[in-house]
Amino acid sequence: MNDHSQYHAREPVMQKLSALRTLLEDRPYRFMEFCGGHTHAFFRYGLASLLPRNVELIHGPGCPVCVLPAERITAIVHLLEQEANLILYSYGDLMRVPGENRDSLVKARARGLDIRMIYDPLEILKFAQAGPDKTHVFFAIGFETTTPPTALLLQKARALNLSNLLVYCNHVLPPPAAWALLSDAGQPLGLDGIIGPGHVCTITGPHSFQKVADDFKIPVAIAGFFPLDLLRGLENLICQSNRKTWLVANTYPRSVRPNGNLLAQAAVAEVFSMREHFSWRGLGEIPQSALTLSEAFAPFDLERRFALTLKKVADHPQCLCPQILRGQKKPSDCGLFGKVCNPDNPIGACMVSGEGSCAAYYGYGQKASKEVI
Repeated sequence: MNDHSQYHAREPVMQKLSALRTLLEDRPYRFMEFCGGHTHAFFRYGLASLLPRNVELIHGPGCPVCVLPAERITAIVHLLEQEANLILYSYGDLMRVPGENRDSLVKARARGLDIRMIYDPLEILKFAQAGPDKTHVFFAIGFETTTPPTALLLQKARALNLSNLLVYCNHVLPPPAAWALLSDAGQPLGLDGIIGPGHVCTITGPHSFQKVADDFKIPVAIAGFFPLDLLRGLENLICQSNRKTWLVANTYPRSVRPNGNLLAQAAVAEVFSMREHFSWRGLGEIPQSALTLSEAFAPFDLERRFALTLKKVADHPQCLCPQILRGQKKPSDCGLFGKVCNPDNPIGACMVSGEGSCAAYYGYGQKASKEVI
């Protein structure tokens, strides 16, 4: 087992913070941590309150559960109501994400629909084999990190000739979303750099963010999830911002290889193809930003087997989750935050997911964690 204690021990973290302060010029710095895991780590380890005042963290749309549009949830619930033969399997953090009229998978299950929570999609293989009279559907969601397990599920399902297993594909890709955010001339974010998601680049390699860096002349630092990882990423971005360079830097080399995970990439390339467009909650339609099943795996595609009706569903009018996902607002700016909206009664998706910005603010606030100091 790897010993990660060196990456969150107090002394090296505080030394890195001191070194980072010496690099700062007398001006504000705005860095977006695209990944929700990074947002939570900054708060969990107390770094958010330890950073110099002229370093501001902007929270991006790096939570695949949060950016799933409500109509995708509403559509599958309606299908389950019409097709009694279907069993839906979902990761746990998706179960309470609100759809139309704040309906959710967990509420639909309470009404009697057969919806089950799983940790490993390969579990569905044994359920499909044991229940041939039912159609078993996996609600596939996530960034490139969770895409390979879905690919493996489908490869095994095809090898076993399981005609009663389907996938509802909602895998999305962060680099096109980052590109869409930065290209919004009407709402410029004024960023000095992006902390890139280390887990995504473990699969894709750092080059997946190269177009973002080149097109917008903005540095990207691929970072891990412990305090020292995060500070190394920030250190690189500060140096690049000072020098006015825009490289994609891999500050997480112990996990991220230059070419990523080639075996995972091969599996994904076989099973999936690119969607022309996909709607992101808060960001709207983004071209080439999501995956669907390739022609070779079309028999396993829920959306080809059934005609899903995607009817636009509006977010709660007072919920600022869409603006928070775009980096325009912080959770504390929302009048519902911590009052009507909390983890027990989430109004928006940003409060539901374990990677949501609102959940991070609610769970950790601005307090420094004893894990560091």
